[in-house]
Amino acid sequence: MSGLKEIRNRISSVSSTMQITNAMKMVSAAKLKKAQDSITATLPYSNKLSDLVKNILASIDSVDSNPLFVKREVKSALVIVITSNKGLCGGFNSNIIKEVYNISSQYGSKKPDLLTIGKKGNDILKKKFNVISSHNDLYDDFSYSNVKLLANDIMGLYTEEKYDEIVLVYNHFKNAATQIITKEQFLPISENSDNDLDLQGDYIFEPNREKILNELIPKTLSIQLFKSIADSIAGEHGARMTAMHKATDNASELRDQLKLTYNKARQTAITNEILEIVGGAEALNS
Repeated sequence: MSGLKEIRNRISSVSSTMQITNAMKMVSAAKLKKAQDSITATLPYSNKLSDLVKNILASIDSVDSNPLFVKREVKSALVIVITSNKGLCGGFNSNIIKEVYNISSQYGSKKPDLLTIGKKGNDILKKKFNVISSHNDLYDDFSYSNVKLLANDIMGLYTEEKYDEIVLVYNHFKNAATQIITKEQFLPISENSDNDLDLQGDYIFEPNREKILNELIPKTLSIQLFKSIADSIAGEHGARMTAMHKATDNASELRDQLKLTYNKARQTAITNEILEIVGGAEALNS
């Protein structure tokens, strides 16, 4: 009977684990909806701002006066790594860490410095890379105003020529089951001017287009960083929801197998007891 007791304890343990993973799945599903709403609310402003910047870029001759457009020989690079503060989300963080190593190999012997957002990535990457700063607390109060402060600091690193190239690495949210590893150039800004792109409508710019562009660029970069982090947050909840869903299914399958094993063992024990009773009765009769 000690074997039956052990199986019962395992069934109880697996059932408890299944309840926990199922609860985590439902919590992640609720948080995912909130994260998706945040991205949806940001998109109209972001798209309109990007269109306006592209239109202005297509209508001016030069942007050399803005240091954020100046391209330099890449002697030092900074990679902004966006991961999560928590685990239990499948390969969400490990895939980003692998991508950072791939990006690092592209710079040859000169490793890029890192700026990390997320505890999981920072804990691993700081062992091999120079992490200039970590911003794990950004998730505690995630807002555009806090991201804007960080974006301003990053822009300062570029204008002061401490880095010649700054890139973003994060998980782009496609759906709950799919996150796409994304690498984006943050600085310098690529002009991507289109000669066929003209201003739509009759606009009067005051004081001038260059001045307006210089005002819009910091906002555009702040929005780009905000969207990347919001994308990563949605991807994290989607990955965790998927991982916990699979864990719940696996726990349910294991529990069913254990119940079947328990019933077989219990049936065998009862059969043996009956055989012993019958054998004893026959021995008495003889």
